[in-house]
Amino acid sequence: MHKRIPPAQKTIIAAAAALLLTAACTPAPKEQKIAEKGTEVSGTVELWHFFTEREAAAIDTVIKDFTATHPTIKVTVKPGQDDSKMTQAIGAGNGPDIGLSYSTDIVGKFCSSGAWVDLAPYLQRDNVDLGRLNATTRSYTEFGGKRCAMPFLADAYGIFYNKDLFAKAGITEPPKTLDELTEDAKKLTVRNKNGSLKTVGFLPLFDFYENAAAHLAPAVGAQWLTADGKSAVGTDPAWKTLLTWQKNLVDWYGYENLQKFRAGLGDEFSADNAFQKGQVAINVDAEYRLAFVKDQAPGLKYGVAPIPVSDPAKYGGGYVTGNIMGISKNARNPEAAWALIKYLTTDDKTIVKLANSLKNVPTTTGATGDPGLQVEPEFKTFMDIFASPHSLTSPPAASGPAYQETFGTFATNWQSGKVKDLDAGLADADKQINSVMTLGG
Repeated sequence: MHKRIPPAQKTIIAAAAALLLTAACTPAPKEQKIAEKGTEVSGTVELWHFFTEREAAAIDTVIKDFTATHPTIKVTVKPGQDDSKMTQAIGAGNGPDIGLSYSTDIVGKFCSSGAWVDLAPYLQRDNVDLGRLNATTRSYTEFGGKRCAMPFLADAYGIFYNKDLFAKAGITEPPKTLDELTEDAKKLTVRNKNGSLKTVGFLPLFDFYENAAAHLAPAVGAQWLTADGKSAVGTDPAWKTLLTWQKNLVDWYGYENLQKFRAGLGDEFSADNAFQKGQVAINVDAEYRLAFVKDQAPGLKYGVAPIPVSDPAKYGGGYVTGNIMGISKNARNPEAAWALIKYLTTDDKTIVKLANSLKNVPTTTGATGDPGLQVEPEFKTFMDIFASPHSLTSPPAASGPAYQETFGTFATNWQSGKVKDLDAGLADADKQINSVMTLGG
């Protein structure tokens, strides 16, 4: 779904949602009590996060900063922990004090099930001004009137394009519309003598790298849910527009040709990333790719731009999401957990330091305007996408990401040619989504 999740692990999010059903059925936690303001906080707190290697080292750096200013608190860090492991541990009663998740889609389930506790008492006690947070990040860190999470940096999705391949094809600027993306993709594509694909202009398969339906929805302004929380994929014509455009491009390449080509591509977060290797000329990705390129492909000449759109008047946006932090319902030291969460998500200097090292978008107004924030031209593009009124995020649901997972199954069937009637297929997807959301809720 979101960043740093290899394709094979993306289904973990669905598994996490299922596991949370078990957590939701466990006895309700005792009444939440917090210490009085000014009480000294001490002891050990355990943080689980999903980062690895270079990014995990960046987390360790700010944790050292925290313990230097909070000498009575010891932090134990477990990196490389996905949502499934964390959720299973919480359900078993031995979860971490703090969870750092890559998926805003899980917020609805975390909040509604009680897997993460309500942060409102801490926010009120410490007079934390939520107005300092970007409006979008505020929306995806609460559900049903309960704020169980805080935003830990944000991601904005646009496109990356290979400048050398563009010049070779005679293309002078990135595509702004879906029609232009199609035209450029065809110009940039190179086939071998046997007709197989050598270089792909744009790989349109929904299950390739970051080509999740949610990330492409802003291209057409597609809405996931209706005002009453039901599926909108069968009634919002924007989905038909997106799927029709996508399938036309898939058919131009040939579905089997794309599958064979993709089978030879490297892992998304390795140095063999297809865009970084020049195998794919235009790729949907987020701002964190800037750091990966700098680290893994420093010689690559590339540019970045907003997501191409169906309506030129709405150009400039993309998909917005981010990482989230919360306190586990069975946290052994919730006060120390809150102290660390508050430090990582509201201290502007800390957020700037993290944003500079991880190349993620800062989420507070103070950090965004901080002179210490490194804003290269490419990073500025993603900050503009983050702030654009045309950007979209995925709405939270009590069933977590179940509606997106269900639609993802439909989308992969559609692109392979298994769905013959798109209208009927979308209507059926509507029913399936509503069913899984009802069960999940």
